Amino acid sequence: MEYTQLGRTGLKVSRIVLGTMNFGPETDEADSHAIMEAALGAGVNFFDTANVYGWGEDKGRTEEIIGSWFARGGGRREKVVVATKVFGAMNLRGKPWPNEDRLSALNIRRSVEGSLRRLRTDHIDLYQFHHVDRRTPWEEIWQAMDVLVQQGKVLYVGSSNHAGWHIARANETAQRRGSLGLVSEQCLYNLAERRAEMEVIPAAQAYGLGVIPWAPLQGGLLGGVIKRGAAAGRSAQALANTAVREQVQAYEDVVDKHGLVPGEVALAWLLSRPGVTGPIVGPRTAEQLESALRAVDLVLPEELLTSLEEIFPGPGPAPEAFAW
Repeated sequence: MEYTQLGRTGLKVSRIVLGTMNFGPETDEADSHAIMEAALGAGVNFFDTANVYGWGEDKGRTEEIIGSWFARGGGRREKVVVATKVFGAMNLRGKPWPNEDRLSALNIRRSVEGSLRRLRTDHIDLYQFHHVDRRTPWEEIWQAMDVLVQQGKVLYVGSSNHAGWHIARANETAQRRGSLGLVSEQCLYNLAERRAEMEVIPAAQAYGLGVIPWAPLQGGLLGGVIKRGAAAGRSAQALANTAVREQVQAYEDVVDKHGLVPGEVALAWLLSRPGVTGPIVGPRTAEQLESALRAVDLVLPEELLTSLEEIFPGPGPAPEAFAW
């Protein structure tokens, strides 16, 4: 496994991030534990989750599964950089109630205590804002986070799904307060969805944030969906759009020409992009994890990189992407 610094921090993390969103809804506790065990054995030390994972009435279940794995001991917690998120409403009492979502100081305080309890740990390594809160001023958000950092309950703070100007405003406010500010941004970014290149990734690089792409396979679109569908005797329903289908077909063809696996190429491409710390992979099985791990050692030929750029051209930097 390769490791890199998380943004401008001294924290060293694996270049593959284990996403846990499937733990609970798709993968039971025993299999989830097996996947985490395999990931740790392969050198993956960066695990990502969120307080709302588990979804519906089972919100928090994913954190509980991770917590029960940590509780098995053997240095599991000490070896893992655990990242979780705050924003979404938990509504664990069965009905919505004020101050149980978003980023008010009150909800941040309540949410971190809930995550610590479910994860069975005394601190969260990376606490991420799951979305932008347009109602709460950054001064209040940083006041709450500074208290948690001082208490040792949170070590680093990151964002997710933030625009470039949100990152700038957040870190300018933090700088005025003498706080470290955001150290990472988790955003939608892959070969087929490259809008983050316009402003989000440049902002992250300018402020020293590590970029953690989610949905690196665009919901399976870049994982060989056409070839798998043909082998199973069915068409890919996600490709009703003819233009998208032609694009994905061209992608699978060029990857096949080089004798490579589509999903692994998509991950390797992200790993080659400037500013990217590591993509989040969300395996449902140990086999899917093994495939993702192979991407770390995959060096894409220049000819293939050129072809990928032709098939999936990026938007270009802002403002040139939408101006002269």
